[in-house]
Amino acid sequence: MPVITLPDGSRKAFDSPVTIATVAAQIGPGLAKAALAGRVNDKIVDLSILLEQDSALSIITDKDPSALEIIRHSTAHLLAHAVKQLFPNAQVTIGPVIEDGFYYDFAFERAFTPEDLIRIEERMHELAKQDFPVTRRVISREEAIRFFREQGEEYKAKIIEAIPVGETLTLYQQGDFVDLCRGPHVPSTGKLKAFKLTRVAGAYWRGDSNNEMLQRIYGTAWPDKKSLDEYITRIEEAEKRDHRKIGKALDLFHFQEEAPGMVFWHAEGWSIYKTIRDYIAERIRQNGYQEVVTPQVVDLELWKKSGHWQMFSQDMFTIESDNRQYALKPMNCPCHVQIFRQGFYSYRDLPVRLAEFGCVHRNELSGAMHGLMRVRQMTQDDAHIFCMENQLQDEATRFMRLVIDVYRDFGFNDITVRLATRPDKRLGDNKVWDHAEHALSEALKTANLAFEILPGEGAFYGPKVEFHLRDSIGRTWQCGTLQLDYSQPERLGAYYIAEDSSKKTPVMLHRAILGSFERFIGILIEHHAGKFPTWLAPTQAVVMNITDRSAEFSAKIELFLQENGIRAKSDLRNEKIGFKIREHTLRYVPWLLVVGDREVETQSVSVRTLQGVDLGSMSLEQILERLKTEIAARGKLTGGKTN
Repeated sequence: MPVITLPDGSRKAFDSPVTIATVAAQIGPGLAKAALAGRVNDKIVDLSILLEQDSALSIITDKDPSALEIIRHSTAHLLAHAVKQLFPNAQVTIGPVIEDGFYYDFAFERAFTPEDLIRIEERMHELAKQDFPVTRRVISREEAIRFFREQGEEYKAKIIEAIPVGETLTLYQQGDFVDLCRGPHVPSTGKLKAFKLTRVAGAYWRGDSNNEMLQRIYGTAWPDKKSLDEYITRIEEAEKRDHRKIGKALDLFHFQEEAPGMVFWHAEGWSIYKTIRDYIAERIRQNGYQEVVTPQVVDLELWKKSGHWQMFSQDMFTIESDNRQYALKPMNCPCHVQIFRQGFYSYRDLPVRLAEFGCVHRNELSGAMHGLMRVRQMTQDDAHIFCMENQLQDEATRFMRLVIDVYRDFGFNDITVRLATRPDKRLGDNKVWDHAEHALSEALKTANLAFEILPGEGAFYGPKVEFHLRDSIGRTWQCGTLQLDYSQPERLGAYYIAEDSSKKTPVMLHRAILGSFERFIGILIEHHAGKFPTWLAPTQAVVMNITDRSAEFSAKIELFLQENGIRAKSDLRNEKIGFKIREHTLRYVPWLLVVGDREVETQSVSVRTLQGVDLGSMSLEQILERLKTEIAARGKLTGGKTN
């Protein structure tokens, strides 16, 4: 009979198999009431699961981080339940958990309206209050297909037909609603107390634009109302910070239909882009990288040799010329291998670090594009390190320290590191993957970086380290990566001469700090709400005259600052100084320099910050020194943390 070991090390013995809910009740009525699921030998399962063997068990309540996914998954079912009651002809398809919430896709004869969403959310609350028990049962494949076809749920039947034969299928029922799901779920609908539907959008069945268009209802769910309210406040703040709105207001960039997913950079936006590019170029030069440039159009055969065509063809643009097929490069790595192969390297020459601000193209679905965050043409701060096995950890550690320091220059001080391991669809055998994952894990430990594991999220050619940045309103963004690759150098014939004069394949590290310039600039815009630190601001200082008498001196100050490397402009319009200050404050210029008769007489400027702080009068040398100090500090703050 089962002996159950609890998290505190205590044990409970039972005379017969027992459910997790029963164990929770024996521990105490408070725990039984709060229980949402159980963790059995590190696997999360429903409270109704029967424990028949000795097991390690912990009870999951809404205080457990694991509870959030269960709550959101169950709320997605609550959404589908409400939709089916209000719109019986709607067909349900899939409803997964996503970051900060969930969605469910529906096939319905007309578009859902905002009024429909209000009705659906109200019905969800009614269903939650009825506290329907959520029950689970195993069902055969044939019975499941027949059941859903009889219900008119053709999409569910198609989903089941695509599931591999032999896999266990389970149905979950709450009231009059039944859904196909792996679970786990909360024990009853009354456990779902804090949720909100956020929007509706179109989505293709199975993500394929050749398939029919479905309707996707998005929502969010949290353990309690306080967490929900905090999230809604954060979303409202995010709307204000939308980089597309700010980009238009500050005249940074635009998009248009003639070039979907490709950015038209305006002068102010291009200034930010160049500042970032020059900064990264200098940092990588200091770290021993050689900057290179490779073609954007490359014969399809190279992409087949590298393995990208087999894994990535649906995302590649292809063209034909002179009876040859080409592809616009979606990434730079095969081209960097070609540069490495042109040299004749011995072990003494390694590591070789090749970096490129490479323009790449990816054929993103039109519905997936989102301003600067998801584009079809992008520039990556890409680099590849060719090294020997015994140099691997040093190179990885060196990069990890660089990337953390760079992020702090941009004002990101809360950084989470994750190690993504082998995906199902991959190149190379398991021994190679074992070795690669161990090597990156050891490098992270050497760099003194705590990290989380992301099972199955690695690249098709190797595991990767991901760097996730938390922005000023609490959102996280995955930007930098370090990927270990044993496969591609071998596939493309890269080698060096080892100490014993034999030819050996180098290890290749793929690495990026920012990811793509476009996306990173979008993140920066939202992180700073358009109010860039001085070193990044397109216009770092504006000189404004009060009267025509001070115009000439104002122009001289502008020239003086420009000659000393400051991005300065003058505003000599015949407008009131209050009007000028308001206008440049709305354009988020960090330093506002006012010149009147007194400043002309004393050869000085009156200095105001974007925040409205009046710093009084300064000489030209003093304001120049102040600006240079501010620029040199970049976005660094004290007390930054890395998880």
